Formats: sequence, structure tokens, C-alpha cells
Amino acid sequence: MSVENVKEYLKPFGLDDKVKEFQVSSATVELAAAAAGVIPARIAKTLSFKTGESAILIVTSGDAKVDNKKYKAIFGKKAKMLTPEEVITYTGHAVGGVCPFDIPDESVEVYLDVSMKRFETVLPAAGSASSCVVLTPDELERASHAKEWIDICTLI
Repeated sequence: MSVENVKEYLKPFGLDDKVKEFQVSSATVELAAAAAGVIPARIAKTLSFKTGESAILIVTSGDAKVDNKKYKAIFGKKAKMLTPEEVITYTGHAVGGVCPFDIPDESVEVYLDVSMKRFETVLPAAGSASSCVVLTPDELERASHAKEWIDICTLI
């Protein structure tokens, strides 16, 4: 997927004008924070996990990591990250640009970690390793079609 596809996806939500593109990489939390001029915690990283025959996406703040005990308590199994190839297959986005928007596989569920609720806006990727979109947590929830907010992370 490309930034243009994500912009088209966000258009019905009135959010396409909130996409920012950079001349530098934003593929990691640190790079994205530097490119956007924000603290790393405000970067909304999208993590992808294998669940049986499908996948789930967990969007969390940049200063949080998935807690394995919480993951197992919520999903009933040990967390297993997707391979880079599987990430593209399930999400349509390459690692570094993975976001919870315009996901071609309708079986992929999106969950949002409560760690992001402490910020007025968060910045998930927008389909490339040099883009983001500035959203309120409520806008992120609406546009991502998130299944629910969960408490699955610990701050690092």
C-alpha cells in the first residue's frame, strides 16, 4: 500500500488532510519522532501478531511494549510476531510503514492499547516508511475500525 491509498482510505473520515510526508525515514519510533518533531511516546506503533489462520494488529504508544503475560491473558496464547513477508500479506503494508488503515484482509482485527489515551494526538504511520497521520485517539479508533481498547502493554 502507499500513502496515496491511505489518504484515499482516510478521506471518508475527513482525515486525509492530516497525513504528513517526510523527506527522511520515519520507519522506527525514534526516526518518526525526530521527523515529526514530537516525543517518541506520541508515535503510535502498529505491531502485528499471528493468531491461528489470521493476524491481529496492536497499536500502542512509542514508549510501550507488549507485556507477554497480559497478551496471553487476553488472547489465550503466547505472542508470535508476523514475519516481514506475512506483515505485507495480512496488512498490505511493509515493515516501517505498517498502520491500521486500509487493511486488505478483513479477518485482521485491530486493537488499541490504552497507553495512547494520555495524549491529545498520536501519530501512526500512513502506509510508508516516511509518513504519518496526526490523529486524536478517538479519530484513530474510528478510522482503524478497532475492535476495542485494551491494556496489554507496559511502559519502557
